[in-house]
Amino acid sequence: MTAFGFLSVAPVIEGSMSGEVAKAVAAIEEHDVGYETTPMGTIIEAEDAAALFAAAADAHAAVDADRVETFLKIDDKRAVEQAAGEKVESVADELGHEPKRDAGE
Repeated sequence: MTAFGFLSVAPVIEGSMSGEVAKAVAAIEEHDVGYETTPMGTIIEAEDAAALFAAAADAHAAVDADRVETFLKIDDKRAVEQAAGEKVESVADELGHEPKRDAGE
């Protein structure tokens, strides 16, 4: 079983959110999950949806603001073991190259 999630936790504040986002990421690190933070959110890879929900809940709770907006999208693969990297490799195989390009190229 593998569960992937895309998590965005954002305090509704003026100015930079990076300090509060860092608190959310630190909360994720307390869980036995893989993750990668991107400019738009954090991709989480967990054994199952319960582990993913727990990490997301702690990330949400870690943000210190009067208002916090959280978005969580889950792909719960219940019958297949697959790493996140394998999903990207599959797309790369179809494209014939890495599915990435830097802005301005």
